[in-house]
Amino acid sequence: MKKLLLETSFSKIYMIVMIIITLLLVGVYFSYAMFTVSKEKSNAISIVTGNLTYKLEVDGEESNKLVVPSGITKKFIVTLSNPNNRKARFNFYYLGNLKEGVDTGYIEENGYNITPVETGVNLEKDGTSGSSNTYIIRVSNITDEEITINLGVSVGLDYNDLELPDNGYLFTEYSIALSNKLLSDKTNNLNYEDSEQTFITGENPNNYIWYSGKLWRAVSIDTSDKSVKMVTEWCISSIAYNTTSNTAFAGSYMEDWLNDTTVDGFLGNLRDYKNFIKTDSKWNATIITDTTKPPKTTIVTDAIGLLNIYEYIKSYTGTTYEKGYLNNGLNWWTLTSNGNNMYTVNRNGETETLHTPRSSFGIRPVINIKKDVKVASGSGTKDDPYRLKGDNDSNLSGTLLNTRYSGEYIKFGTGENSLYRIVSHETPGLTKVTTAEPLKSNGEFETLSYEDGMQYSTNTEVGNFLNNSYLNPTSGYFTNTQINMIEDSTTWYLGKVEAGTSYKLAKYNTVDMTNYTVSTNAKVGLLRYGELMASQFDRYDKSIIYGTLTVVDETYLRVISEDCNAYDYYQLIDNLYGVKPTFNLKFNVVITSGDGTKERPFELGSTS
Repeated sequence: MKKLLLETSFSKIYMIVMIIITLLLVGVYFSYAMFTVSKEKSNAISIVTGNLTYKLEVDGEESNKLVVPSGITKKFIVTLSNPNNRKARFNFYYLGNLKEGVDTGYIEENGYNITPVETGVNLEKDGTSGSSNTYIIRVSNITDEEITINLGVSVGLDYNDLELPDNGYLFTEYSIALSNKLLSDKTNNLNYEDSEQTFITGENPNNYIWYSGKLWRAVSIDTSDKSVKMVTEWCISSIAYNTTSNTAFAGSYMEDWLNDTTVDGFLGNLRDYKNFIKTDSKWNATIITDTTKPPKTTIVTDAIGLLNIYEYIKSYTGTTYEKGYLNNGLNWWTLTSNGNNMYTVNRNGETETLHTPRSSFGIRPVINIKKDVKVASGSGTKDDPYRLKGDNDSNLSGTLLNTRYSGEYIKFGTGENSLYRIVSHETPGLTKVTTAEPLKSNGEFETLSYEDGMQYSTNTEVGNFLNNSYLNPTSGYFTNTQINMIEDSTTWYLGKVEAGTSYKLAKYNTVDMTNYTVSTNAKVGLLRYGELMASQFDRYDKSIIYGTLTVVDETYLRVISEDCNAYDYYQLIDNLYGVKPTFNLKFNVVITSGDGTKERPFELGSTS
């Protein structure tokens, strides 16, 4: 009897266990069916998946298509509704890769929603508040044909995360690629004659870009990869191109300076450059004896280069070089030589072949912006340049100044001398700054003696002025609070740089320094030859020659001329020159307002 009872009990237990397992399998099956099905049939508007459905409307009509004619930017109102009798989770995306020349995304405005993340967004059941979300989707189409973007929706239970299908892409905030923005602007006088570059031409096209603390002009769009070639509006420094009679770009002082990733060069001071620029750009440095398109005989691969003479000429129409937008009224190097001398552009916008590479002219670095870099804001004008996504910071109050970028503007000091620019972070934690232009007094440039035969120190007239009268609050240059933000002592490098030698000698001097010292310490100093911002920032007729820390020999000083030359002779040290004060701001200086542009410079405070 006992054995029979045990067998009966075992049978009942076995049956119960099997029933439970069966119910679990059925439950898992139906649950899976309810929340894992994606709805993306090409023409479906509302699809039933178990008990869950959705409703998608475009501009008030049930649809899953965004249709945009050629050359048009169009805005759509998209509504996604929950018609079910329970809360559910929804996702919303577009299907397939966008065609080249097409940009899309959501617009964030009051009353409209931001499109959901991949895991979805919950909507309440039908008939209650919040049963639908409405989005603004903008599409820009600069292709030569009408395009259609198909939309997809996923829906599931409110407590289960959704996933995108393999060919589904989320809408992000709307922005247009820089290349597409430039190509779609009809005021840019595009020149399509060259099969490899679409050139922007004219006197003043909408091609201004603000990136990494500097104002740039877009020159052309590469037809193969849609990268954008940009050149700085102003000269960033001034150095010798190379040794005497050596016109090669590869291995030159110029190539070195442009692609130097240390604090002393240009590339090392660009913001997140690997995210923005093509580091394997090709630069055509072929020797030519005319200004036609050069053959591809000498190609140098670098992140940064210069414009060749052909590219400069393509920027203007006909022979109106004086009105071309790349004529900035200064003297600057191009990438091109005729074998003996370098082509330069003079302050009238004319091209010349009269200069040996040992001379020192202005540098206008050139970069190629990647095709997927987007425009965050701006209209491309000088007063409202394009800002690039990832370089359009806002709400910077409380940010340490030592995290910011070379070229950004600062409101510091008082009166007419209250605009400065960041030079670099040569001393870790500190921020080296210099006046945006040489000092003025009642609208006129001030001049001081640099004293024949003497290196910079607090004993010279200019050094004594900068470390005494300039720092005295009664002189009207600074407030006491601002003076306390300046680092008490900085090392100033006094290297000797002769004609046709490297800019690096101004700091890392390896030549004979007999009768010279390598450095000195003071609170305020000057820029040295080849340093960032050691150039003119305005046109020839609005500036003055100013001195640097760097000497050529016992008689001559490196000075920056009105047209951006860094003369290696001619200029006697005891002449009177303009003054461009330079100093370090302390590690605890913070931004209180502004965005670092000339129109809205950073205003500063300090932490305790």
